[in-house]
Amino acid sequence: MEISELIQVHTLGYGLQDVKVTFNHDIKVDASEVSIDAKHGEIISIPRWVADILASEKLVDVQDTDMIVALKQALVKENVQGDFDLSTVEIDFYIKVREYMKRLAQQDRDKVQSMLNTLMRKRQGKIIGLANSSKMTSDLAKKLSIEERTLFNSIHTQSVDFQKQILGDKK
Repeated sequence: MEISELIQVHTLGYGLQDVKVTFNHDIKVDASEVSIDAKHGEIISIPRWVADILASEKLVDVQDTDMIVALKQALVKENVQGDFDLSTVEIDFYIKVREYMKRLAQQDRDKVQSMLNTLMRKRQGKIIGLANSSKMTSDLAKKLSIEERTLFNSIHTQSVDFQKQILGDKK
């Protein structure tokens, strides 16, 4: 499976997860795979992709994880780690942040983007060092997002190829 396809699969999976919403109006929807009959003020869980559509029409308020708080926490945890140790992020962490940012006003989005860039640079530097020196372990894989795993594997492969070019195959 190609890298971008793998990330798309995880993004689709995220969209299929249930999320709690509060209905702003009485609503009745009956379509294939989706049936909703809710009253104003009612809170129910529905697939995220449906919630996003209803939220765009101001029919529901999505009760979602505040990814700004999660991003700040991830940044603090990463700063506490040493130069060669990574904190753990969820496999779909960046997918969640990207989707959350879509709903923010431009000014807020710019602030979140700045925090996200700081976290990515810090983690990317650590990943490059780790990927250059060893294969991925199961413990390390648990700490990385899907995008970071892809980055790690790509750098590791390139590093091994580079060493073979210089040193030849060691057997």
